[in-house]
Amino acid sequence: MQEETVRAIKSNPKYQQLVSRRKRFGWTLTALMLVVYYGYILLIAFDKEFLAQKVGDGVTSLGVPIGLGVIIFTVIITGVYVRRANTEFDELGKQIVEEVSK
Repeated sequence: MQEETVRAIKSNPKYQQLVSRRKRFGWTLTALMLVVYYGYILLIAFDKEFLAQKVGDGVTSLGVPIGLGVIIFTVIITGVYVRRANTEFDELGKQIVEEVSK
């Protein structure tokens, strides 16, 4: 019985759509994160003078807010993924379960 259910789910076109959308979206966010993170690392490696510039009259260099921006960007794209997963992906999952359980 369980094997039949698994086969029915995997053969459902909506399941294929769900897997495809989720994979494409996940890889897109991964690519964005890698560009931002490695961009920051490359700045550290090759343009120390740029990151060493002082922000205002204080002692904080430009590297600190940019690094903070990388962390904030990570939190934002995590939230974007969670929001889409909780709406679009969960809805598709519910539709698949309803169709298979009929």
